Amino acid sequence: MQVRELFELKGQVALITGGSRGLGLQMAEALGEMGARVVISARKADELAQAQKHLQALGIEALTIVSDLQRPDAAVKLVDETLAACGQIDILINNAGATWGAPAEDYPDEAWHKVMNLNVNAPFFLAREVGKRCMIGRKRGKIINIASIAGLKGSLGPMQTIAYNTSKAAAINFTRALAAEWGKYGINVNAICPGFFPTKMAAGLLDKLGQSVIDHTPLQRLGDESDLKGAVVFLASGASRHITGQYLAIDGGASIV
Repeated sequence: MQVRELFELKGQVALITGGSRGLGLQMAEALGEMGARVVISARKADELAQAQKHLQALGIEALTIVSDLQRPDAAVKLVDETLAACGQIDILINNAGATWGAPAEDYPDEAWHKVMNLNVNAPFFLAREVGKRCMIGRKRGKIINIASIAGLKGSLGPMQTIAYNTSKAAAINFTRALAAEWGKYGINVNAICPGFFPTKMAAGLLDKLGQSVIDHTPLQRLGDESDLKGAVVFLASGASRHITGQYLAIDGGASIV
């Protein structure tokens, strides 16, 4: 097989949660450009409509589904709607997430549960649903969990994001555990750990940390609108068929210093 063919995604369906903006939309662009039929979900219909228009302008076939993954029945409904429209899910990108900043000693119960529900519970429930309905029986599939370099270290300085850091560490080991269990079904489960990107979620932290983030990054830059594209295509395609249970930090080297 030629190298170009290893990265081809034509005929495959990719479901991307939190796909209406930021990193999710960037990954939708990448998978769509490689031929996948893209399904993006998010809570806000207006943002999904804007994202769909953007993707269609790039020649990418995109379906949108409004879904609040903090609801206990959301995973089943999201998979139901995706299968009704597309018939199959070949690639699952667990990208939707939340954060909340507060000192650990004053951290609100509501905040802890919100972050854990969306960052830990929802990816498991959705992976379980997609796995048993779309991947296990066919003995193939790709699951990519979007973790963070925050899952590799403690919460330092003004960040005070203990729930987020804890949830992203859980996402990394969830990736390992699921990969170990589902490898016999030919399902690859891997994680991407982004560093700082100028997204809506990161805006507050970047306002506080400012230039210090760049100063402590070996490549001396933030991530941009294309820095996840190559990695997500690699992990979603046949090029990574012998890789599972791994995480890839995309952070300009910030996690090594």
